[in-house]
Amino acid sequence: MDRKTEQWIKQADYDMDTAQYMFNGGRYFYAVFMSHLSIEKTLKGLYYEKLKEVPPKTHNLISLVNKINIKLPEKEGMFLVKINSASIITRYPEDLAKIQKQFTKKIVEEILKHTREVLEWIKAQLLK
Repeated sequence: MDRKTEQWIKQADYDMDTAQYMFNGGRYFYAVFMSHLSIEKTLKGLYYEKLKEVPPKTHNLISLVNKINIKLPEKEGMFLVKINSASIITRYPEDLAKIQKQFTKKIVEEILKHTREVLEWIKAQLLK
């Protein structure tokens, strides 16, 4: 694995640890934001590894998947669409109280679980 790819993956792992830390501290929508960032960086690592190009400066996970030309399993693909949308409202919340009600402990716990599954799938693609 290329050194630059390794750096993307290290940052992604760090961001996932931060997502868990935010969750443990009750900062649920920030846990969602960091989960998205972790997936984004893992995809950018895969992008670099497969295409040998610097990944585009985008937060759009679907765009990255399409540019890498990979097909996620249905469950993981559906989750990617969901967290991609959630990223916008967690990045730029218009109403703090509303977003805090939207991302409850139970919901974010599921998001963290699915994020880990997606990360595992993407990392497995690095070995192919």
